[in-house]
Amino acid sequence: MVIVEVSLLSGFVLAPRFRMLLERKTIVKKLEVKPDVVYLYLEELTDESQTFILQLEQVIPVKNLKPASIKVYDYYQPGGLKIPSYSGLGS
Repeated sequence: MVIVEVSLLSGFVLAPRFRMLLERKTIVKKLEVKPDVVYLYLEELTDESQTFILQLEQVIPVKNLKPASIKVYDYYQPGGLKIPSYSGLGS
């Protein structure tokens, strides 16, 4: 099992309708949403490219917004591959 861990930008939450869209993707076995992070549990990763779109909604205005991170790792061997940070606002 593979986990995609998406840290949310401060003051943002996952848009509810996008939660449903992610849950419908056949590769996503489980979706766990916490206040500051979203976990996508995937049965496996293949050499086929996968795209996940997470639309966030700003619920609290935050000044000097800092980048957040995305990590991909094997459930049984945490540590994983860190993907460059994202900052939102069209990123």
